[in-house]
Amino acid sequence: MKKALKNIRHLTLAELEQYFEEMGEKKFRAKQVHEWLWQKQAMSFADMTNLSKDLRQKLGDTFTLPALTIDATQYSSDGTIKSRFKTWDGHLVEGVLIPTKSRFTACVSSQIGCSLSCKFCATGYIDRKRNLDFDEIYDQVVLINKQCETTHGKKLSNIVFMGMGEPLLNYKNVLRAIERITSPSGLAMSPKRITVSTAGVAKGIRQLGDDKVKFKLALSLHAATDAKRHEIMPINDTNNIKTLIDALNYFYKQTGNEITFEYILFKNFNDSLQDADELIKIYRQVPADLINIIEYNPIEFARYEKPEEEKVQAFMQYLEKHRVNVRLRRSRGKDIDAACGQLANKDSH
Repeated sequence: MKKALKNIRHLTLAELEQYFEEMGEKKFRAKQVHEWLWQKQAMSFADMTNLSKDLRQKLGDTFTLPALTIDATQYSSDGTIKSRFKTWDGHLVEGVLIPTKSRFTACVSSQIGCSLSCKFCATGYIDRKRNLDFDEIYDQVVLINKQCETTHGKKLSNIVFMGMGEPLLNYKNVLRAIERITSPSGLAMSPKRITVSTAGVAKGIRQLGDDKVKFKLALSLHAATDAKRHEIMPINDTNNIKTLIDALNYFYKQTGNEITFEYILFKNFNDSLQDADELIKIYRQVPADLINIIEYNPIEFARYEKPEEEKVQAFMQYLEKHRVNVRLRRSRGKDIDAACGQLANKDSH
């Protein structure tokens, strides 16, 4: 039986050096290969042009380099680009490039499918197939960055982990991907430009605090009482609002990093001024910088609707009157199902 080859990107630089030394090759070759893998984003051994053909052949016989590929791309009328990526084992996962006047943001996925079943989100209706490996998460950023350079002549300015899956349920891979994205020997992006969004895994939020991470955190709250949150987000059963408030305060005490609340408005469910009052109470208990109010994007198998514009404005004004830093996030890419909560609910053509 043929031995399964190891993914070369799962080796550290030290492990690569050891491999080359054992092979009787010069140690500096390891650094060259490491550069190809992370800084120059080689997608195959053939790309590594400063290595001899013989050496590339040997690498190909010993290791795999299973890079993500773009399976389909859709362009929105507002400039948003949605990509469907294919993994080495045939799974599909989506990522989005969101351009605005001041920034270019990549929205990336952390899992294939999701296990949290939030009632309003398309990805929540797909079973979780597996976690994405850290190099697959890295590839999404690389490929979206290339699209950004080709389309806008600029590099990505921000990354949000708000695509498919719950990042804190794939903790190790998400952190390792961010380590590569921010490393000088990787994409050298500032961690301050990265936001990890969670549906509320309190244990994971505390772990981020213990690990003294440098990136920002966003909590998808979407309802300000346990009763309502429980109705739309089953995760609230095990991670209620009080537990989350405690975890966020712990995270802030350990890191001092920016915290944002995400709150989708649903018609006649969480859009009354009484709901706004409950939201203000939570905001007062956490050193949050901002509440992002998000437009709901209906999906065909969920029964939620978007509130009327007046209702949205009244909700926003009420929060502002109570000195809450609040911003309305208009959805982008709706016409190609690339907006918040819409990923993976239709086949791309």
